[in-house]
Amino acid sequence: AIAVVGSRRASDYGISVTTKLSRELAELGVTVISGLATGVDAAAHRSALQFGGATVGVLGCGIDLIYPAENRQLYRDMGDKGAIVSEFAPGTPPDASNFPRRNRIISGMARGVLVVEAAERSGSLITARFAREQGREVFAVPGNINFKASRGTNSLIKEGAKLVETVADIM
Repeated sequence: AIAVVGSRRASDYGISVTTKLSRELAELGVTVISGLATGVDAAAHRSALQFGGATVGVLGCGIDLIYPAENRQLYRDMGDKGAIVSEFAPGTPPDASNFPRRNRIISGMARGVLVVEAAERSGSLITARFAREQGREVFAVPGNINFKASRGTNSLIKEGAKLVETVADIM
């Protein structure tokens, strides 16, 4: 399994790269894990499902709550063709403090974490930090040096994350 994480406000580039890499991972039989958030997470889950792959969504709230609401159909599709997990009791709201805790589970379930887009301070970087602490591989897609959404991924690469241009770089 590989975790695929990134910005909730992903650029067209971020969504395109996420879709391509998640599709290729799914086609290779690799399970895609993410946090069922908008942006990169949703694109990763959708792509894996669309191409017949397995995907796991890790929630930052109770399993009975759909958050964000715009992912209602994705949540249903994953319930039918994937898996949704949460360490939080049913009814637990999606409080901000829950998401860093959730991120350690995302990285812990995967052999590595791929960060597609991330600002300098983001949950994706928290996931990458957990991955390092857990002895997992950290991968990052390079981004445009003029975009704030690329600063986190570019920093990860400077710190030793494996630069990813194709799925072969992960495998």
